[in-house]
Amino acid sequence: MTENSQPLKPGEKILFTVAGVFVVFAIIAFTIMQFVIAKSDKPIFEQKTHASLSAEGQKGSELFRVKGCTTCHRALRNGTNMGQTADLDGVGSRRTMEWMYAFLLEPEKNYGSETMDHRAGQRSAAYVALMPKEDLHAIAVFLSELKSDQGSSSAPMPPKGDSPFIDSMVKTWAPKSWHEKYTDIRDKQPQDAGGAAE
Repeated sequence: MTENSQPLKPGEKILFTVAGVFVVFAIIAFTIMQFVIAKSDKPIFEQKTHASLSAEGQKGSELFRVKGCTTCHRALRNGTNMGQTADLDGVGSRRTMEWMYAFLLEPEKNYGSETMDHRAGQRSAAYVALMPKEDLHAIAVFLSELKSDQGSSSAPMPPKGDSPFIDSMVKTWAPKSWHEKYTDIRDKQPQDAGGAAE
């Protein structure tokens, strides 16, 4: 120490100690991520969506990218999250191909109002209806083949099995009249969700 330097005050010592501990933990976490998790073949998050594309589905997938659908939507984990229904992975478990084709033919009718560009160069949903019908059909087939597993956030059904947490919350907070009026969706068998709401 020089002649003019002052010793650290107790509060400063605590602050520097906490900051030092934080830096040490950050370095340890970074090292674990780089050398343990990154080298593992096991994915960090379980993948709950999948696609088994037919020949027309493959064509629809290509059209989806080439026609600029990925500007506002995401499918097969490619694209952006700007659209109203941004992430389309798993949409085939909620909607039928016929529903999606009808939607693509008249998107503004389904939205209930005129769509518009939000910024220069961005295509509106009305642009979709101007595409050839065979292209729209191929895109609808592609989207219908994007499936999700039960329990996925994009699936129409919750995870299989009982949930002690949900059961205790329903038992504690749901009015008794609800038990007579409503049935637990987990007790139902999965059915065609072609008309289910998104």
